[in-house]
Amino acid sequence: MLTIEQATYDAIVAHAKRDHPDEACGIVAGPEGSDRPERFVEMVNAAGSPTFYEFDSTDLLHLYQEMDRADEEPVVIYHSHTATEAYPSRTDIGLAMEPNAHYVLVSTREHGNNDGPVEFRSYRIVEGEVTEEPVSVVDAFPR
Repeated sequence: MLTIEQATYDAIVAHAKRDHPDEACGIVAGPEGSDRPERFVEMVNAAGSPTFYEFDSTDLLHLYQEMDRADEEPVVIYHSHTATEAYPSRTDIGLAMEPNAHYVLVSTREHGNNDGPVEFRSYRIVEGEVTEEPVSVVDAFPR
């Protein structure tokens, strides 16, 4: 199960809506081994595409260096789908290289960047196998 704070959930949805009609992407880092997505990192879709996303390799390298120094790991890797459901594509599955991460997909196909609900779903993707998991949104993590 993915447990995520309301503020982080809202930030992911806002990013997806803002970048529509292009796909949005980013990472939520957390302390290694904690499974707590705490640090929201909005990334730029280097592909600038409505049909796929690509992290800028330099930005991604810097983020991984930051996470290493802070004893963090990518807890959530998210991106949006602008014209299809929030389910990983074959490309998404092929690019999933973090077996401990929650892969979040947000579909903005129904309302685009206008007000209205989005489809927000989370998956584990390990060795090409996709498993959907429940999402629990909490006010805040206990400190």
